[in-house]
Amino acid sequence: MAACEKKKALAGLKVVDLTSALSGPFCTMFFGDYGADVIKIEPVDGEQCRAWGPFYQDGESGFFAYANRNKRGATLNLKSEKGLQMFYDLVKDADILCENYKGGVTEKLKIDYETIRKINPQIIYVSGSGFGQNSPMSHRPCYDIVAQAMGGMLNLTGFQDSAPVKVGPSVADHASGIYQAVGALIALYHREKTGEGQLVDVSMVDTIFSMLETAIPNYVMDGVISQRNGNVDPSIAPFDVYECKDGYIAMGVGNDRLWDKFCKVMGRDDLLEDPRFMTNELRVKNYIPALQNLIRDWTRQFTKAELEEMMDEAKIPCGPVLNMKEAIEHPHIKARNMMVHCQHPTSGDQYFQGVVAKLSETPGTVDFAAPTLGQHNCEVWGITEEEAAKLHEEGII
Repeated sequence: MAACEKKKALAGLKVVDLTSALSGPFCTMFFGDYGADVIKIEPVDGEQCRAWGPFYQDGESGFFAYANRNKRGATLNLKSEKGLQMFYDLVKDADILCENYKGGVTEKLKIDYETIRKINPQIIYVSGSGFGQNSPMSHRPCYDIVAQAMGGMLNLTGFQDSAPVKVGPSVADHASGIYQAVGALIALYHREKTGEGQLVDVSMVDTIFSMLETAIPNYVMDGVISQRNGNVDPSIAPFDVYECKDGYIAMGVGNDRLWDKFCKVMGRDDLLEDPRFMTNELRVKNYIPALQNLIRDWTRQFTKAELEEMMDEAKIPCGPVLNMKEAIEHPHIKARNMMVHCQHPTSGDQYFQGVVAKLSETPGTVDFAAPTLGQHNCEVWGITEEEAAKLHEEGII
């Protein structure tokens, strides 16, 4: 995608990215999308998700490409004295440093916040980890499925008669990446006013816990431990996924006004006088099995498109359940530029997700693909190709 003619909101911002896997790279991707100079520093043998598929024909990881566009890439051995000094020189004028090591690792590597702030007092130091910096479990490694389990989400996902099921995509990684980015921008705003840098500490488990909605007040207020409830919402009814002739459709009837419209669409005005369904509270209480089965029997008579047209005309929230091909090709995704092309130096054309937050004056864009391993070593470290080759032989880069 060609670079945008308008100014970039974060142009001039220098971000040093030590992150790996998904949550940290997803955070720093935002900065790159809006014009920051994101310098991704990897171990000499590359970060872990370069080994995660799917792979392009040249062996480059599609997973890595997904979260590392708009970044320059360099390698460095932080365990070497020379490499550590090169890193210190790099962060002297950095605005943001992002890392997602488990607790205790940055201290061992001598790149923790207290060390870095002595080199650069104005640094915004973003630490993303499974359990945060002050938990009795800070030392533990963590992946998304662990965060979903310990944050309380996994127990809420799935059907009553099934084992717990994780949410499909890595929501702990993605959401904590967003929290890291938002935290960093809040800290930058504070720095603009005071000149003061600070530590931003985000935990994946905290992130999941913050997303539990009514499950928390259900317990705190009523002592009720929420359980798996499939696609049914515990506070709204009807709010479910229904079978059609050719698949499934999701619908949400969130208030009495919409319930009135929904009954008319179904041709069931009699339900408006049914004492079991006259308020949302009653509909939630009596949804299973009576109301659920009634709606299921009705939706099975129609295709997804027919139901979508009826619901849209009545202004009732609904949407067909789409597979990946259908979602990518959907008119909404196309209109919002949510899939973009980008040229990779070895893989060629790459096609992946676009920029979500559309800014009118300083829009984000996908300008270049994820770097190959060590692609920008010379320009990041300010060295010649001969010097880079020597440092590589020494195991420094």
